[in-house]
Amino acid sequence: MHIVFLCHYFPPEVNAPASRIYENAKRWVKKGHKVTVITSVPNHPNGVVYPGYKNRFWQWDEKDGINILRVKTFIGPNKGFFKRIANYVSFMLSAIFMCRLVKNVNLVVSTSPQFFCGFSGYFVSNALKSPWVLEIRDLWPESIKAVGAIRQNAIIKLLECIETFMYTHANHIVSLTHAFKQHIVARGVRPESVSIVTNGADLDQFKPIPGESEVEQKYGLKGKFVVSFIGTHGMAHALDTVLRAAKILKNQKNILILMVGGGAERERLLKQKESLGLDNVLMLPQQEKRLMPHFLASSNACMVLLRKSDLFKTVIPSKIFEAMAMERPIIHGVEGESRKIIEQADCGICIEPENEVELANAVMILFKEPILCRRLAANGRNYVCMNYSRDDLADDYLNILKQIYKKGTE
Repeated sequence: MHIVFLCHYFPPEVNAPASRIYENAKRWVKKGHKVTVITSVPNHPNGVVYPGYKNRFWQWDEKDGINILRVKTFIGPNKGFFKRIANYVSFMLSAIFMCRLVKNVNLVVSTSPQFFCGFSGYFVSNALKSPWVLEIRDLWPESIKAVGAIRQNAIIKLLECIETFMYTHANHIVSLTHAFKQHIVARGVRPESVSIVTNGADLDQFKPIPGESEVEQKYGLKGKFVVSFIGTHGMAHALDTVLRAAKILKNQKNILILMVGGGAERERLLKQKESLGLDNVLMLPQQEKRLMPHFLASSNACMVLLRKSDLFKTVIPSKIFEAMAMERPIIHGVEGESRKIIEQADCGICIEPENEVELANAVMILFKEPILCRRLAANGRNYVCMNYSRDDLADDYLNILKQIYKKGTE
């Protein structure tokens, strides 16, 4: 098969959608299939084009056998409603106009969010005369309503109409969680038209690293009990909770809170950290993907946090699988489906979202009980190996795509 995948982000960008698409696509290429990714020039999260790239109307690239068509978009930082919408819509339009550069296509997959990337799959599949699979990694517009990014009812209604249109016109839908599938079926889609393929971990890349890592040396983390949050610093994550917990822990000189990543909230959080005089918090910008295992290896525990919202009960943050694979206990501040994974795996401590007291208490428990830390860590690695291997999940996904392609040829 020749699979065209529409994704707004792709390596060298290091966020969750870029990683998911790349990890799946390189495995499909190894199975003998051709994959072309239509994406933008790398610029996330600061809206600055990465060195070595230019924001041209189109340019071809290649990585691990994956063909990459990068199209021109309005470039802006990942903050500010109108700039972000301009960025999203410009990608959709560019993808629609430039997709004809790709020849002999068998299947089109588009991923949402961002919302307009998912929607572009409808037009691209029609242009290329191929079946369309819609991947749902998050529920839009529900998630942007939950964080208050959009408050105008007219805009929300319009987005909900587009959402329903996508669900009912896709040949098949791939959902990341069971809760997402329930939401999609409630919007009028037949259950058999929705498959579930969760995120997982690359067990070869994310595995325990013996000895002192290069990150530990560079940032002087040796001798500290490091509790990290690694990932986008966005509106959905309520990272003020981390700073409030750090204030509670301020007198614990051997405990360091490490925050690594970019995003719309990072500058505000950095100013808040400085105003509170939190010397026990180290905030670093977004790092190279290759360093992610080293940051995890330098952590004694990892935080996975989202706002307290009914919507986020449907979410399974991808970072839990990487922390589990690295044998790191998790402090988990998310309700719903992902909490059940942590409890079934017995690999962490679950807390109430946005509760700094419970967060600080969980840090202290793990700090004082190294035997508990080791047990939770080992449990996580075992559980992710059995249930969330990226190799197995990529095979499951590919089998779904094969079935949709076969139906399209009958």
